[in-house]
Amino acid sequence: MSENKLPNDVDRIVGMRMRLRRRDLKLTQEQLGEKLGLTFQQVQKYEKGVNRVSAGRLFNMASVLGVPITYFFEGVSEMLEGPSMAVAESEAPPILPVMDMEAIELVSAFQKIGDADLRKTLLATIQAAAASAQKGTDS
Repeated sequence: MSENKLPNDVDRIVGMRMRLRRRDLKLTQEQLGEKLGLTFQQVQKYEKGVNRVSAGRLFNMASVLGVPITYFFEGVSEMLEGPSMAVAESEAPPILPVMDMEAIELVSAFQKIGDADLRKTLLATIQAAAASAQKGTDS
């Protein structure tokens, strides 16, 4: 396979967003696969970013998942600019953080909050709690 056909960081982020939306809808990979005419293994490969999603397939996925195509690209710029995505060509491709179901539910609920000030306040609260918990484990 030529290098330009290999999945890249954007493909992994699209897959992560696909998984997030599927779980938000409480669909299994098998159920989503049936709706898309795919096997659950194909859905799994898309979600992991192992396989690239074609434009036509992405359009179909957006329709089945009830989101605009732009949903899959929300936050991509910020994620690509982050330090975890800056990897030299000689290094292994970056691995996106693995999120457990609680983290996925938290992100999903957080994204539904339209009030920017409330989101900032909640984020600061969560960051403070995480910093406090980290200090407790460092002792």
